[in-house]
Amino acid sequence: MGNAGLLLVNTLVNLYIFLLMLRFLLQASQADYYNPISQTVVKITQPAVRPFQGFLGPVMGRFDMATLAAGFVIKAVSIVIILQIAGFGMAPIAGVAIGAVAALANAILKIYFFALIVMIILSWVAPNASHPGALLVMQLVEPIMAPLRKVIPPLGMIDLSPIVAFIAISMIDGIVVGSLTRAAGVAGALVGL
Repeated sequence: MGNAGLLLVNTLVNLYIFLLMLRFLLQASQADYYNPISQTVVKITQPAVRPFQGFLGPVMGRFDMATLAAGFVIKAVSIVIILQIAGFGMAPIAGVAIGAVAALANAILKIYFFALIVMIILSWVAPNASHPGALLVMQLVEPIMAPLRKVIPPLGMIDLSPIVAFIAISMIDGIVVGSLTRAAGVAGALVGL
């Protein structure tokens, strides 16, 4: 398999990790489970999560540990397989584990980044939208926006809290995910989309 094939496989795995982390965040933010988009995400990711639900038990509070475990295992296995096919041999287990954690964190930050962009656009063009996608985005970002809105009051009709959220996401991505990616070594090259 050539480099293009490995890149395609890594991209597909990262897209699935993105969906798994979206499922995790929808559960954590207590978004509407019966929203058709939520249902679709659950149906797509359930085959990967089901094996972990047995031994990890039910959801811990608002956090679905089975979904996190599924994402971690899928990414770790994909890192090992891709590195083997690419001819790098077996990466250190610690590097693979750190790379998988970095991939999960990267996916979560990307979800929030894109959801914030959609939220901002919706606030301009359709502030009272009732589309299932719009409602889901609002429910997804509310847990991170509510505390920021308490600290940063709006200036007239301008809400500066999304700017602070973007800065925080960029800092976390640069510092935490960047550090994890570097610590993962060769496995870190397979972290992001």
